[in-house]
Amino acid sequence: MIDLKALNSALIQLEEEKGIPKDKVIEAIEMALAAAYKKDYGKKNQIIRAKFDLDTGATEFIQVKMAVDDSMLKPKPEIDEEGNVISVPEEPEEEGAVKKVYFNEDHHIMINDAKKIKKGIQPGEEIIFPLETKDDYGRIAAQTAKQVIIQRIREAEKSSVVQDFGAKQGEVITGKVQRVEGGNVFVDLGRATGILPKDEQVPGERYRQGERIRAYLYSVEDSPRGINLKLSRSHPLFITKLFEIEAPEVANGVVEIKSIAREAGSRSKIAVYSNETNVDPVGSCVGQRGTRVSTVINELGGEKIDIIPWSEDSETFITNALSPAKISSIKINEEDKTAVVKVDDEQFSLAIGKGGQNVRLAAKLTGWKIDIKSSGGAKISDTDDNIEDVVVADDEEGL
Repeated sequence: MIDLKALNSALIQLEEEKGIPKDKVIEAIEMALAAAYKKDYGKKNQIIRAKFDLDTGATEFIQVKMAVDDSMLKPKPEIDEEGNVISVPEEPEEEGAVKKVYFNEDHHIMINDAKKIKKGIQPGEEIIFPLETKDDYGRIAAQTAKQVIIQRIREAEKSSVVQDFGAKQGEVITGKVQRVEGGNVFVDLGRATGILPKDEQVPGERYRQGERIRAYLYSVEDSPRGINLKLSRSHPLFITKLFEIEAPEVANGVVEIKSIAREAGSRSKIAVYSNETNVDPVGSCVGQRGTRVSTVINELGGEKIDIIPWSEDSETFITNALSPAKISSIKINEEDKTAVVKVDDEQFSLAIGKGGQNVRLAAKLTGWKIDIKSSGGAKISDTDDNIEDVVVADDEEGL
């Protein structure tokens, strides 16, 4: 027999701690009991329902049929002697009319027969037929109730985790490295496990079991196989969130990070803007004696960060983006969003950067295609395939 005291205690605990109403759990138990009864003693097409009495532990089973009349039924298909369907009569369906069905003796009862059992019944109403309660159903009820409660607890915990981490999506969270498998890092986040995919990791970083790490939660997915919490340490917005943690001006919106260009593990450029004239956006992110930006750099394993002022003026923005190189002149084409930048020979390598990184990041940051020209006639574009060779050659020539 089912332990009613223990069941009541479990239901109260579910309602108080997991927020699952008691009647919803009872409803789930009744549905599970009906399904078990139908499987063991019923027919495939029967509609069976169960009524579970929480006070006594008794379960009643009923079969449900709907009372129908001829206007609710489709004409029967013609069948030959071998049981094959010859033809199916078609009837035009009027808009707004009740959808007609084929008569099924397990689902339906004709209205005249239904009135013999229940006076005053109308077409479309249900009529119930009590079913025999089997002797071993106390044991089955106990097992079913236990299984349903366990399932509901899992569903509640899953829903709670999705709700909790869904609110944290787009934020930086901290966890402990659980294991590294197939290049992916599994991170213990307390109530759930997150995954730091290989392509979201910072090149060169190594993750040790038990190590505490911070990452950007960019995706929360509730799938049939479980909850997927996807993390990133290479995402550009990871930098934005780190600055929000370190710089109150960024967190409260006084200073905005307008644009980010990042090559994770190597170098990033961020363009900042202040909504208040008396607040220096670059200084706010750098911090006193560079403490704020140093903290972010340390979190990123030494990744270099260039902080530049954002500007609505394209020429000014592109000039700032190519910092630390000094620009001699700039010619822009607003329609094609292309810019030709001229620098002195000694600034050429600096403008391009090691492996073309400086001009490449500047182009990503501004959204413009940038060509660099030296006063001596050398030229390179941020999209050139041979940019690394050019830079190496320029470096060797001492430019």
